[in-house]
Amino acid sequence: MSTNTGESRPALTPALTGAELLRWYWTLAELSTLAREMGLSTSGGKVAVTARLAAALDGLPAPAAPAAPAPRRTGRRLTAPVTGASVIPPGQNCSQVLRAYFVREIGPGFHFDAFMRDYIASHAGHTLAEAVAHWHATRARAAEPQEVGAQFEFNRFLRTWHGRHPDGARAEALAAWRDHRARPRD
Repeated sequence: MSTNTGESRPALTPALTGAELLRWYWTLAELSTLAREMGLSTSGGKVAVTARLAAALDGLPAPAAPAAPAPRRTGRRLTAPVTGASVIPPGQNCSQVLRAYFVREIGPGFHFDAFMRDYIASHAGHTLAEAVAHWHATRARAAEPQEVGAQFEFNRFLRTWHGRHPDGARAEALAAWRDHRARPRD
């Protein structure tokens, strides 16, 4: 958090420098508006739009776009009814059919967390019974605090704030967030 008191966030305009853009918190909506105004692409999420804007504001070439993800195989998807013997096909998504099966087998506490999403995406050829076993085998790790991605700055801030203020109210956390994002990052 900044110690620069009295400094306020500048207007988000093409007159900013890339360094000044990076000093402040901006929402994706704000960044996308400026990108459109400057004729830049708004694709790729907040991190990509921010990098593209910072380069353009400094008169530099746009950063190389990350490689496009491999196309998803669009083949047969599981349809109801499914059983533990049903085999996960390539490209299967975390569908309502799977959710209904897992809730029936695991109970109402089931949800598609990162462990299950990854399993479904990368375990074509395995059965749904094996997926249920994977759910149970990953519960201890799933209960541990997971890393919050950098693109989820608000969520990261709230986790840290509540860690420091365990009895803090939501309204206090949101006020602290507004104060945090109004300050420069340095």
